[in-house]
Amino acid sequence: MIDKKLIPVGGLKKEPFSGGHLGMRYYFRADESKETFSVFIYPEPWSFEQTPDEKKQSASFPLSDEGMDSAIAWLFERYEAQKETWENAKKNCMHIVNNT
Repeated sequence: MIDKKLIPVGGLKKEPFSGGHLGMRYYFRADESKETFSVFIYPEPWSFEQTPDEKKQSASFPLSDEGMDSAIAWLFERYEAQKETWENAKKNCMHIVNNT
């Protein structure tokens, strides 16, 4: 799903990070204190800003390597617990059609 090496903990202090995995989108953002960060998950196909708040779930973690490990474990747990939701959302995401 996500490799911890792709998200340097210090980098979250400067910019959010987003991505997706099989219908589940995720968005990492440092909180104002810069001591914690929040991870949001929401279904495909829209961006974080375009997804209604009621479709988002979130959790907060310390802005540290251990916090990042916990956040990634939370993502895996949420994916497995709601696998059917994410699989249905995946059907709604945009597909590239190659007519060549």
